[in-house]
Amino acid sequence: MASYKTNKGFAVQTLSTDTVASQIDTGAWASAASMNTARIASTGTGSASSNYIIAGGYYLPPSVDRSATEQYNGTAWTEVADCPQDLTYGNGLGSGTSSLLASYSQPGPVPGGYGPTTATHKWNGSSWSTVNSMNTFRQNAGTAGSTTAGLIFGGTAPGANANTESWDGTNWTETSDLNTAKTDIGGGCGVQTAALSASGNPVTTEQWDGSSWTEVTEINTPRQNSGKAGLYTSALCISGQNPSTYLANVEVWNGTSWTEVSDVSTARGYVGGMSPTGSAGSSDAIIAGGSGASLSAATEVWTTSSSFTKINLGQVYYNSGSNAFKVTEQSLPTGTWASGGALNTARYQIGGDGSSTAAIVAGGDVYPASPRAGAITEIYNGSTWTEVNDVNHANQAVTNFGTTTSSIYVAGANPTTYAESWNGSNWTEITTINSARSEATGTGTSTAGILIGGGTPGGKSTLTELWNGSAWTETTDINTARSTRSSGIQTSALIVGGETPPGAFTANCELWNGTSWTETTDINTARKENGVAAENSSSALTYGGNTPPITSNTEAWNGSTWTEVNNYPTANRYLGNAGSATAALGFGGFGSPTTITTTADWNVPEANKTITVG
Repeated sequence: MASYKTNKGFAVQTLSTDTVASQIDTGAWASAASMNTARIASTGTGSASSNYIIAGGYYLPPSVDRSATEQYNGTAWTEVADCPQDLTYGNGLGSGTSSLLASYSQPGPVPGGYGPTTATHKWNGSSWSTVNSMNTFRQNAGTAGSTTAGLIFGGTAPGANANTESWDGTNWTETSDLNTAKTDIGGGCGVQTAALSASGNPVTTEQWDGSSWTEVTEINTPRQNSGKAGLYTSALCISGQNPSTYLANVEVWNGTSWTEVSDVSTARGYVGGMSPTGSAGSSDAIIAGGSGASLSAATEVWTTSSSFTKINLGQVYYNSGSNAFKVTEQSLPTGTWASGGALNTARYQIGGDGSSTAAIVAGGDVYPASPRAGAITEIYNGSTWTEVNDVNHANQAVTNFGTTTSSIYVAGANPTTYAESWNGSNWTEITTINSARSEATGTGTSTAGILIGGGTPGGKSTLTELWNGSAWTETTDINTARSTRSSGIQTSALIVGGETPPGAFTANCELWNGTSWTETTDINTARKENGVAAENSSSALTYGGNTPPITSNTEAWNGSTWTEVNNYPTANRYLGNAGSATAALGFGGFGSPTTITTTADWNVPEANKTITVG
């Protein structure tokens, strides 16, 4: 296979606009308008946001027509033309204006009985027509693709079935079977050349590459009769049964593994909806109807945040071996901590800044006390800390921001106004801050920094000051007075947790856009004296701190929610921090019962995601 890294191109857009970077870990379900008729085992296809249809199903009482079709326009359901046959346990593919309905049950020779069928019906946006039949009888199979390039696989026929057929717009053709025959798939997702079959009976997950099926990682919660939505590299598996217990559980597939995400509000199986073609990825899914405690008409729509947990590294590649575009990305929940080089002097109440391979720390305190500890400066090169020239004002509970060649050192344990600048060799006193305070937090660069909050003789402060390389200017206050920790840049920063008067711990977080502060989603564990690492307000990591007690808890921020990830190696507070959400550094701090020298390096592995080019 040719290396896709040999052919570069296609500059990646910014994180906020690049849909390729989209990750659905932070999505949520919202209630929408109910269907006109409660039903289970119906067939649905299309887009949740614009045009979606659902047909057939099992209703109560039995006399109700089982061919009824409803259309959803993003706001309300409307009854439209009936399907030519009564049907249940079906699956469809395509869009809300051009879809194919296949793999369903229809009335059998026994009164009231239903059985597998080969019939296929096509929807043109206003009416149904009957088209060429499948080769294999089946019901409750998996489907993927469009009305001109579709795929159907597995299902009950009447036993477990592995058969796969492709649709070219006119005829069905048998192709390579699933590795494991199964029933009750409850839908599939993807396109004709790249599909996903997940859950069912037995529970298996297989990926289709256009010619064969490959078994991949199984879902965390076994289920059958579930809903599916998305692409074969980015999909949702929604609710279902396990084996007779109805589930609200939802899991997301990233191409290699399954992760639990937000549940639907009502546990149910035999759901009638999904977006199987993945035309909008799994960011645009819908479920409707189903069976839980009773038959349901309820509709829920899945949406994702405009901020992402996956960060593009800035390069798109073409893989000529598989004829696919790839983007290099990193997913925060997959990060882990590793040991780094030890500080030369154990200390706590320190700040620090820079990157995970080029960090700086100055000041701090040790236990037992040392006359010089609060003046020591050390530089980190990714593996080793080296002592360099001391600061002029020894202190603790300080903050410093910048790089190993250009940094600012300010504030301290007692309210003070002094500030110093580092040029790579020496510290020099610079313009003092406007308002004396202690335990303030700063972030940014040596020519574009921001100093936030802290303590004053009268209590906690809301003050914010901007640094332009020569002067400090007071600007918009934070919303909640506190001593806190921050990270980011002067135009895009965040503060996480902290201590509010009178000595209370907070989970509150605020985002800075260069002009004003906005309160946002709280961290899961309230804390102070924690580490924070971020490049901007859209992606961050917080770790350690005092809850109380001292904690090792680590949380990742994706721009809208905080998610608990792998813990910091040891419980720690008053530690130093540097780096970004994908490459953070924690060092020093106060463990139990003394100050420490240890350094921990957070790293998120690089992965390659397939881009579907339409």
